[in-house]
Amino acid sequence: MSENPNPITIENSVLILIDHQPWVAFSVQSIDTTLLVNNVTGLATVARDLGVPTVLTTVGASGGPLTDPQFAQLREVFPDQEPIDRVSTNAWEDIKPAVEATGRKVLLMAGIWTEVCLAQTVLSAIKDGYTVYFVSDCAGGVTLEAHEDAKRRMVQAGANGINWIGLVTEWTPDYTTAERDAVYPGILAHDGMVALSVEYIRANLQVSASSG
Repeated sequence: MSENPNPITIENSVLILIDHQPWVAFSVQSIDTTLLVNNVTGLATVARDLGVPTVLTTVGASGGPLTDPQFAQLREVFPDQEPIDRVSTNAWEDIKPAVEATGRKVLLMAGIWTEVCLAQTVLSAIKDGYTVYFVSDCAGGVTLEAHEDAKRRMVQAGANGINWIGLVTEWTPDYTTAERDAVYPGILAHDGMVALSVEYIRANLQVSASSG
């Protein structure tokens, strides 16, 4: 396949990860925090390996009596990239120059809390004419109700929801390409049942190739 027919492609999108920090995550109740960290790390790994521009943010990570750095797992994925730190719950004005510099109009956002920093940033980006998808299983709210309310609000404003595996496969729909090979490390390390399926398929492809 010469061209990706999906609305989200490697070439047209930017990944934005908002405030994946320990203190912010302490209050998350809508998703198990171990799963949240695993999901966002898997997504970040795939984005890095595919060369999708990724914008990282923190809120109040420095400048006060306490520090709240980005998840260590994300720092390992992007060791040389400093998150954009800010004092506003709405990240849009702080990240907008970095987004504009990519020249891309499809934004893939995940963050915590869903009902605060993520929702506010999504709504502002939509207002400025961007197509926005929120990655729901890489986000978390202080309650499940708050998370779901925020998702409905974002959809009503024109955003669309997606999960991280759905996003990865939308980037790489053709499983015979080098791009699909590039996503395997992230999937195998961070998605249990899908990882098992991938391992099974790859093993059988190798058997078929060797027997042929």
